[in-house]
Amino acid sequence: MTSMTSRGSGSWLSLPGSWLAVGALLGAIVLAPVAAHGQATKAPAASAGWTASDCESCHDKAVGGGYAKTAHAQADQSCASCHSDVAEHYKAMSDGKDGPKPTLKGVKPATLNEKCLTCHEKGNQESFNASMHSRRNVSCVSCHSIHSAKSQTAQLKTKNDAETCYSCHKAERAKMNRTSHHPVREGKMACSSCHNVHEGNRPKMLKAESINDLCYTCHTEKRGPFVFEHAPVREDCVSCHDAHGSNHPRMVTQKQPTLCWNCHLTGSGHFGAGDNYSTEKGQPTAPAGAPSGYPTANSRLIGRGCTKCHLNIHGSNSPSGAYFIR
Repeated sequence: MTSMTSRGSGSWLSLPGSWLAVGALLGAIVLAPVAAHGQATKAPAASAGWTASDCESCHDKAVGGGYAKTAHAQADQSCASCHSDVAEHYKAMSDGKDGPKPTLKGVKPATLNEKCLTCHEKGNQESFNASMHSRRNVSCVSCHSIHSAKSQTAQLKTKNDAETCYSCHKAERAKMNRTSHHPVREGKMACSSCHNVHEGNRPKMLKAESINDLCYTCHTEKRGPFVFEHAPVREDCVSCHDAHGSNHPRMVTQKQPTLCWNCHLTGSGHFGAGDNYSTEKGQPTAPAGAPSGYPTANSRLIGRGCTKCHLNIHGSNSPSGAYFIR
């Protein structure tokens, strides 16, 4: 082979084919930039090669600490998997210039979600784009923290999912603090026990096809089928109950008998027309000449409820259970 010195000019164009191939290979390699202090530091050939350790020298707060314990770090996830212009940012900073900053601040929620869904596109997240959260421009990082998560699982911004949900759902927080509630405050349940916050195929982001099916996963004794069924029970549990909390026993939306009077106001044969006035303001007996149905006080309703007699209000299998007394 002709030596390089014998070619005179030493130009790459004047080299034989084998040397041209070597030159092309070297030209394709991104050389490591020189740091500000003059020493060469590692620089991957492409953005996909950047790992957390490459960025930690400057971004120790973001990369160090809790991030090292996350699933992203344990999978040796590249920083460039989420952040753009990582190589350009590194080169500019090494040269002491003002280059692109791979921050996610100011990025539109749809763009952020698209980035996360490139990996998290299956399981619970498969229908996220159709969910109410997505339609309301809630981004993944609104709830999750990639670098400084405070929860033991799911990399949440708060210590548990309830606190994360409460940051937006203030009314539900207030209901959960009422007297009768699901044991979310006690840590025996979580919002995710009933809701899948990434769900876009079911109403209210439920984990079941309907509210009743969801309630039956725990309250199986109310499922039936019953010989005598209570129509509102079969239709929807929240016709009578508030699943997030109530100041009335068993999380009912109103105290008895007012709750039952929403449907059974007349025609039941109980105490005239079932008017609350008959309990609070009525007279013990109707005065002489009073019209039919005049409100009178009824001691059987004071401090009591319909379920004192109608025990099996969710349904009955008794041969004489048409009125849910047995």
